[in-house]
Amino acid sequence: MKKNILWRVLLIGLTVLVAAVFFLPNTPLFRFMPQWWTNNMPNKGIILGLDLQGGLHLVFEVEGDKAIETSTDRYVYLIKEMLQKKKLQSEVKRSGLTIEISPSGQEISNAIKENYPVLDAALSGQNLVVKISGKEVQRIKDNAVDQALETIRNRIDQFGVAEPTIHRQGENEIVVQLPGVKDPKRAIDLVGKTAQLEFKLVDDESPIAAQLPQAVGPGDEETIMAQFGDKLPADDQILFEKKVNKETGAVAKLPILVKKQAALTGNLLSEAKVSLDSRFSEPYVSISFNTEGAKLFEEVTRANTKKRLAIILDNTIYSAPVIQEPIAGGSAQITGSFGMEEAKDLSIVLKAGALPAPLKMLQNVTVGPSLGEDSIAAGTMAGIIGTIAVIVFMMIYYRLSGVIADFALFLNIVLLFGAMASLNATLSLPGIAGIILAIGMAVDSNVLMFERIRDEIRLGKTPRSAVDSGYSKAFWTIFDSHVTTLITAAVLFQFGTGPIKGFAVTLSLGVIINLFTALIGTKTIFDIINSKSEVKKLSI
Repeated sequence: MKKNILWRVLLIGLTVLVAAVFFLPNTPLFRFMPQWWTNNMPNKGIILGLDLQGGLHLVFEVEGDKAIETSTDRYVYLIKEMLQKKKLQSEVKRSGLTIEISPSGQEISNAIKENYPVLDAALSGQNLVVKISGKEVQRIKDNAVDQALETIRNRIDQFGVAEPTIHRQGENEIVVQLPGVKDPKRAIDLVGKTAQLEFKLVDDESPIAAQLPQAVGPGDEETIMAQFGDKLPADDQILFEKKVNKETGAVAKLPILVKKQAALTGNLLSEAKVSLDSRFSEPYVSISFNTEGAKLFEEVTRANTKKRLAIILDNTIYSAPVIQEPIAGGSAQITGSFGMEEAKDLSIVLKAGALPAPLKMLQNVTVGPSLGEDSIAAGTMAGIIGTIAVIVFMMIYYRLSGVIADFALFLNIVLLFGAMASLNATLSLPGIAGIILAIGMAVDSNVLMFERIRDEIRLGKTPRSAVDSGYSKAFWTIFDSHVTTLITAAVLFQFGTGPIKGFAVTLSLGVIINLFTALIGTKTIFDIINSKSEVKKLSI
């Protein structure tokens, strides 16, 4: 065997071996491999997508207007501080997405324009109407979607879902696909929880606090708000603490009057973890603040000793303990009537951070494992039938050369699955379609070469010369068609969503591998046949 042929044979053998090693985790043989193999060799393989193994498909809308409201509230607080420093007496309040300052004048208007250029201010009689500029509104909304995307990704990473798909869709939507999720409700709660942690002082000194009932039923919140809403001080609000009777399991809600302005927020957290109470073995979440948060927490507790501080998550009070003494070190506990899993999820969302705006669920589709198995069976059957039909056709129409093309087809499939396994690619139904299309292109490449070889044989050339000439003349045709397909696949991958990306990945790998198997694999076999003896006639 000639040296250049030997090198090609070794190259083909090496690629097949590497592909087999990477694909091994997807085969039953992997369970029999020794421990050192599973620890040191590839152990993931190809991962099945949502449509093949079941799971959860969610589409959320980021409520950007809520992010604007939050920013507007922040500017209300900043403008109040600025006016106090300048010793200007005016009432500042939010009305929808605008800020009203009354009475006002040109001095206040100039001060706002100078300190907050992203705000638009216009005088309306004695009042000044301030709102966030249109350009800044769009920036806040875009930033809210980006932050929500990153927060959701961090939460899911800590939740432990393998190969999730999380991407932005349209202007303000986020698509989340969680393959293999066994508890959809828990996953939805984890992803969609806003997790806005706040520490607010309880206003026990107000006369309204004494008038509030000790406990109300789960559906009585609106009644309480309607009864006391107009009587509340301007800086106060009513929130509810959930209470669960451990013996009967009955749920009640305790209305508590708290300050609207948060003394401390969860964006200063550095750690959140689950711990167990030493007395009752009940779970609670232990939190720690960063340096800035620890200093602020100590200042707040020092200034409000013997007062109650409510720990609030998404406008629900978890506990409202009395501050017995200043708390140094920046540590606190969130206790409540929750189990171990709920405590773990709470720690996850606190560590990952709060969502910048609430999420509205637009779509919730649960794909059952049985449906996934049906999809695998249908996709596998389609692939097998199509492959067998192609193999039989090539053997009948091209005879021995067709058998060589079938070998290239088998090599193509082996290398394709090995390449996908090396990338830990996610295989979905569109991915299976990409594999079948790549198989079709592999056959098409061989058809082009075989027809070229036939033309050369009709011109009276010897089999060896016809093969060399046929491959040489068909090369650029095959190369051009594959390059244009790769360009299309690249565009699909760049601008497509999850399933489209899967199709683009399998198609791209199939096209690249097909160039190798068609131009090197089959050519090597023809060269081996022609190198052994002078072939008089080629079976094609």
